[in-house]
Amino acid sequence: MISLAQTFKWRQLLWHSMVSSFDSLLSIFPTEPPTNFCISLHSLICVSFVSLCFQGRLFHPRADPFHTSYQTSQWIPRVMASSVGGTRPNFSIKSLSMNEPVVSADWLHANLGEPDLKVVDASWYMPDEQRNPIKEYQVAHIPGALFFDIDGIADRTTNDNDLYQLPHMLPSEEAFAAAASALGIENKDGIVVYDGKGIFSAARVWWMFQVFGHEKVWVLDGGLPRWHASGYDVESSASSDAILKVSAASEAIEKVYQGQTVGPITFHAKFQPRLVWTFEQVKQNIEDKTHQHIDARSRARFDGTAPEPRKEIKSGHVPGSKCIPFPQMLDASQTLLPADELKKWFDKEGISLESPVLLSCGTGVTACVLALGLHRLGKLDVAVYDGSWTEWATRCCYFC
Repeated sequence: MISLAQTFKWRQLLWHSMVSSFDSLLSIFPTEPPTNFCISLHSLICVSFVSLCFQGRLFHPRADPFHTSYQTSQWIPRVMASSVGGTRPNFSIKSLSMNEPVVSADWLHANLGEPDLKVVDASWYMPDEQRNPIKEYQVAHIPGALFFDIDGIADRTTNDNDLYQLPHMLPSEEAFAAAASALGIENKDGIVVYDGKGIFSAARVWWMFQVFGHEKVWVLDGGLPRWHASGYDVESSASSDAILKVSAASEAIEKVYQGQTVGPITFHAKFQPRLVWTFEQVKQNIEDKTHQHIDARSRARFDGTAPEPRKEIKSGHVPGSKCIPFPQMLDASQTLLPADELKKWFDKEGISLESPVLLSCGTGVTACVLALGLHRLGKLDVAVYDGSWTEWATRCCYFC
């Protein structure tokens, strides 16, 4: 029987012999050999060594307290690095489908830190939740993520109306470009948006970028909760640069609305009017019925049996609209349902995917979750009523 000492000695001799052979083969090249050749040769030697160890019972499963170093070729470390690095697919925004509106936590983790990828925390909460998204961002966010303030990157005129206030309405084309530029976003970037609930306010920012002509944008499926559940790290404090960018974006918006010059502009917006509807268009649609109107609020708010989160707003719905509450687009883990399950909800309400769709909710946020679901179904002729029920209920008190 071969002793443990003999086993270790034979293993040393075998490995030394094989490494020497590797060096001898490399020495026939007058210059550094091709990387692919080195990888293949190194892999062959490693596989052969393991195979011989097992077949000859020279491999011992216990941890070996000894270590022997060999003078190997200067190219071996580089070959090893090339072999490991070569297993990771090259990052490319073009490899992502524009027809699929979400990406997985695994995909984002694998591509985190790529120069042309921006990650955006778009967390926002209902008024009655009493949560502060910017403070939560400072406590924990995906490494390198920017914070997108939905209430800050918004129109400055609709929230100052003497008769009614509309929160976080779309800013102008120029204002959005200025804010995105202040955050360091460029047109060449792919953008992944997430929020702290799963899929909630992230869908709104996904839609906003679509409205301003940027199609290279996706939502993180399951959001920050799924990221946590996958065991991936978060940053527990925001860098000063990230906080400064949040302030810079808000200041850029203010300057645009005050007629001041803003720069430099790295993101150029192109407004897509087909994706946004106004109060007047919704009112006209009641008669024309060109679009199927779907409300993303709860059934109780839609029916007028539960109060609105904003106490000054009465509940109810736009005449002719139907109700598909936005949580029905998601599973228990707050990830987007498969296409066949999504379609069942629209079929149940008699929504035809062959006809155009108009979406609304309370203030234009959760309607975008329905837009996300319809996008997965290949339904792109979808508009969102930006003012949604808050504008409709308020303006009808004065003008209807």
